[in-house]
Amino acid sequence: MSEQVTLEMIKKAAEIMKDDVRRTPIVTAKKISPNVFFKAECLQRTGSFKLRGAFNKIMTLTDEEAARGIVACSAGNHAQGVALAATMRGARSIVCMPEGAPAMKKEATAGYGAEVVPVPGIYDDAAAEAERLCKEEGYTFVHPFDDPEVIAGQGTLGLEILEQMPDVEQILVPIGGGGLVSGVAVAVKALKPECKVIGVQSSNVPSMYKSYANQKVMTIPDAKTFADGIHVLTPGSLTFELCDKYVDDIVIVDEDEICAAIVSMLEGPKLVSEGAGATGLAAFMFHKVDTSKKTVCIVSGGNVDLDTLSKIIEIGKLKREGFSVK
Repeated sequence: MSEQVTLEMIKKAAEIMKDDVRRTPIVTAKKISPNVFFKAECLQRTGSFKLRGAFNKIMTLTDEEAARGIVACSAGNHAQGVALAATMRGARSIVCMPEGAPAMKKEATAGYGAEVVPVPGIYDDAAAEAERLCKEEGYTFVHPFDDPEVIAGQGTLGLEILEQMPDVEQILVPIGGGGLVSGVAVAVKALKPECKVIGVQSSNVPSMYKSYANQKVMTIPDAKTFADGIHVLTPGSLTFELCDKYVDDIVIVDEDEICAAIVSMLEGPKLVSEGAGATGLAAFMFHKVDTSKKTVCIVSGGNVDLDTLSKIIEIGKLKREGFSVK
């Protein structure tokens, strides 16, 4: 099943999106450590890497599939990617979003052209509603992570990192459902197998971490997290298989560590990261990984509302007191 995503598919995706999806920069952070760098997907169109997978999937649909209308489920970043890509394709898009998703993400999704359907509960509830709409209305579903074309689109990040920093030794990737880490790992292991690809999850919602450790897809209990972009209780079956085959390790970071990493990015490279996007740096800062390696952290998104950011800053400042990377 893992053969559904190949390096050739990822290269094709890069060609499809070359004129419409930004090639984001790699940013240094010497104030934090000479060994840490950021792939700044928070500067991507829609403020998140999710545009890559959504764009590749929607642009590879047949005309008939696109004409039926596109439905998706998302806590916010995939929603915006689908909305923009569908609008660019000239297709109708309907996005089911958890009621608790940040207001700015819901507003932005509508602004890109989607019809937003608020769903009580969490991501998994939104996914169930999207599935119902597909069956009843005949829409074409664009999954946020467990789809070969979506994964291939996310994998273009791996190609870009290797092109921009050929001597990278380690890439730290946020994990929710696993689409990003899967795509990056397929690309990197094909081109530079000695480079470590390590996934990072919040310790509050460690669904892929638990699945990876137990060698089977697991559903975990719900919990609150600042990393709403990776708030997924059941990882994908395809993404799990790809993680099991290609990812070197998966580590977890706690909420205070995520907050501290967000503050460090604000003060250091001046990047605004949402909780999910800061997990890689949190793993590096708090020594969950080897900090002697030349490391790229994928800052997966920057869509954080100001009220949440103000809370994060207060927690993060306390956590960082006396902090230093050795």
